[in-house]
Amino acid sequence: MCNEIKRTKRESVLTNQLIRSGTSIGANIREAMYAHGKADFIAKLQIALKECSESEYWLELLIESGYYDDSAVLNQCTEVKRLLIASINTAKKNQI
Repeated sequence: MCNEIKRTKRESVLTNQLIRSGTSIGANIREAMYAHGKADFIAKLQIALKECSESEYWLELLIESGYYDDSAVLNQCTEVKRLLIASINTAKKNQI
């Protein structure tokens, strides 16, 4: 998506930010899989949640500015955010 926007609309500032925050979500989830305990697991997921929220912001800007017109990707980002929130809440509830 970002490459298509860069190629056709010649926009790179927002798409570069989206690439950074979007890839950070997965990287932090991967780190959480190998956490050093429950607190570290929760901390990594919270970082992923922050990055997801940032990605949501960049997607909103791309859509509102007319660089991208398919809100499905924004809906997917929102769903990932909901899953992260639920995972964090479950981990906190089960933390002993």
